[in-house]
Amino acid sequence: MSAIENPARVSPWVMVACGAAIVTLSMGARQAFGLFLLPMSGDIAIDRESFGLAIAIQSLLFGLVQPSVGAAADRHGAGRVIVAGALLYAGGLALAATVGSALGINASLGVLVGLALAGTTFVVVLGAIGRVVSEKQRGRAFGIVTAGGSVGQFLVVPFTQEIIGVAGWRETLLVLAGLMLIIIALARGVTGRAPRDELADGVDTGSWQALRRASGHSGFLLLNAGFFVCGFHITFLSTHLPAYLGDGGLDASIGANSLALIGLFNIFGSYYFGFCADRYRKKHVLTWLYLGRAGVISLFVLMPLSSASALIFSAAIGFLWLGTVPLTSGLVGQIFGMRHLSLLFGVVFMSHQFGSFFGAWAAGWSYTLTGSYDQTWVASIVLALVAAALHWPIRDTPVSPITATPARA
Repeated sequence: MSAIENPARVSPWVMVACGAAIVTLSMGARQAFGLFLLPMSGDIAIDRESFGLAIAIQSLLFGLVQPSVGAAADRHGAGRVIVAGALLYAGGLALAATVGSALGINASLGVLVGLALAGTTFVVVLGAIGRVVSEKQRGRAFGIVTAGGSVGQFLVVPFTQEIIGVAGWRETLLVLAGLMLIIIALARGVTGRAPRDELADGVDTGSWQALRRASGHSGFLLLNAGFFVCGFHITFLSTHLPAYLGDGGLDASIGANSLALIGLFNIFGSYYFGFCADRYRKKHVLTWLYLGRAGVISLFVLMPLSSASALIFSAAIGFLWLGTVPLTSGLVGQIFGMRHLSLLFGVVFMSHQFGSFFGAWAAGWSYTLTGSYDQTWVASIVLALVAAALHWPIRDTPVSPITATPARA
């Protein structure tokens, strides 16, 4: 494996630690946004559809710009992209603390935070780490970084709920904005960019050629479709689960504890599925993971709702929460190589965020229309079964490199 341009000479596992910490902060704050739905809707008179739309806009922009941000990280370095994203994240949260309308929420939590997330989460961080960790340890490294998002969920979500209860939602958003500035210091540990000449011997390494090759591969298309489902599940639950539990008569602390428990168990799940990525065929593990999600969600909606059932569900779905990330990103790298991982996984992640858009917005729209989340729960089960079926036939053998076209005289 060729060395990357790494002027700071940061060791691979220091990069893994810094990358995990960055994802801890950025994803921890994002997973806490569902806690703001009820206090914000009561204070500034926005309904669940409007709040869901803001999170949907966030998710959509997070995905739409992800390929461009990933390509920029490949070209200019992950650290610079992360710093820019952290500044934008802090600004978006600070602006959200001042708003008084649905339009303001859409602009701050929707547009600004959506753009910021693209530069401070998995695609940029995993792209940098994937080039410095050996192939035999790559799945474990990806799992550790992915688990960082859940450490954030486990720590930041209950912290956020506590601050909301003591100081109010506006002050809590300012506190979260301050936390995002810590990412700037951590970005120094995630340095380097993809080498211009990593693939030698006349191989064409251009972004356009890599993307064109991937788009013609059936496995790449199936991964996009499957990751759409993951995005739907994650954002539906993180945005609407606390409100769903509140509708069932459970205390607000159960909603916060449920999100925190999802994060806690995903720490174990992400590491476990990263471990599996190094030892088993990733496409098979993904199939069983989505089947597990279908079963867990089905049992939850069939059981009487209680504090115990909510916490048991959160633990079970948490174990399956982001295990898709090391498996899916690892499969992209396995098939297409590491040179353009940030770009290609960025495209797959864009599909994830399309799913997130519908998970956030459609659930709110359905609730406004029917007064219930029942239709969204059913859709979640069906989509999980579809995703399981999509992953099994993926052709996961590495593609041959693209030979450059000889230059004309």
